[in-house]
Amino acid sequence: MITIRSLDFSALDQLGDRARRCVYWQTDGRDSQEAPGDPEFEKEAWISHVTLEWGVCGQIASHAERPAGAVFYAPPGMVPRATCFPSGPVAADAILVAGMSVENDAPPGMLTALLDAVVVDLRGRGIKAIEAFGLTSQDTGVEASRDGCGASSCVASTSFLLEHGFTVVADHETHPRLRLDLDSEHLWKADVERALDQLFAEGGIFTRELGVLSGATVVTGSPQS
Repeated sequence: MITIRSLDFSALDQLGDRARRCVYWQTDGRDSQEAPGDPEFEKEAWISHVTLEWGVCGQIASHAERPAGAVFYAPPGMVPRATCFPSGPVAADAILVAGMSVENDAPPGMLTALLDAVVVDLRGRGIKAIEAFGLTSQDTGVEASRDGCGASSCVASTSFLLEHGFTVVADHETHPRLRLDLDSEHLWKADVERALDQLFAEGGIFTRELGVLSGATVVTGSPQS
């Protein structure tokens, strides 16, 4: 059974090892001589700061009572890595996806469920759009992570974002910037329904603590409010 919930202070200990130790988005990567600090401390400090100043900044997934994945998001001014991408800057009216990752042995469809949770949360908060930097090549170039995780483990692929309703607003060979306008509800519903239909065909079953999916009809077990 898979459960998605918002990340708050009480849920920090439910982050998996990959999500907890990755500080790719929380550092700007410009001072290569700087010795890395404790990545877990840095990640928790960033989560605490953004949560206190802005609000919920993550969604986390668990499977069989084990961490399965996480997605983080925040205003671009709160994401140090945002200034490093050649296809920036992020639009002023958008919230930036600041890391999407799944833990080892996570079931298929995890990123789709996490992204849907972000859409539900941000639409409910009156946010107009989500933007994300995509990855089209395994050669991450100057966007290498100081903590060793590498951009490929926490930057969503461009193809994944396109399949889920995003459009390219600033093209780039390896790191395009993409956007999903949250007022185009019917487009998001259609895209996420197609992704979830494929997931359920593979046997994925989800429960959620966020309410309902943004328009998708899904099979749930032990529904939660």
